[in-house]
Amino acid sequence: MQVFERTRLELARRSQIDLLDPLGVDNFFVIVIRGEDARKRGISTLSEAAQQKDGWKLGMGYEFEQRIDGMAALNKYHLPFRAAPRSMDLGLLYKALEEGQVTMIAANATDGPLSAHDWTILRDDQKVFGAYQACAMVRHDALADEPRLKPALAELSGKLTNDTMRKLNAAVDVDHRQPAQVAAEFLAQAGLK
Repeated sequence: MQVFERTRLELARRSQIDLLDPLGVDNFFVIVIRGEDARKRGISTLSEAAQQKDGWKLGMGYEFEQRIDGMAALNKYHLPFRAAPRSMDLGLLYKALEEGQVTMIAANATDGPLSAHDWTILRDDQKVFGAYQACAMVRHDALADEPRLKPALAELSGKLTNDTMRKLNAAVDVDHRQPAQVAAEFLAQAGLK
């Protein structure tokens, strides 16, 4: 919370931007395996995955590979790999996992496919991945021009969760529905429209 408050103060001071309260979404990195593999191996955490002797084939996006809070953080688990981790287009990760090209992927906690298939998110029991809380940022002049804007945006706070975002993202990414339609339905269901 200290980082959030410091960020809020600095954005206001340097950029005349108001950082609103977190929306309830935390889109941190997650490591995902097929549900049947988790059940067969009896694992639910990354530490348990590190104890598997036959190793893993990891698929990841370029960003995860390059970021210090991505692959470098995952390396703290000393996972056994039976092949070099593969960097691939994010849109291909789940397909590669489903088809067995990889046995583990680095993904984001709000990815739509997570709610559409039998995947298992391995718990980050050593807490090596940071938090990525979603917040609205609004220019001070916009808030001054439209006094109802801040209260309207503040109503979103707490209405969104990772599970909700997965379902919304799945409606767009998996079911190929229009984002505006999916958003309108969510706002209506949440009593915000």
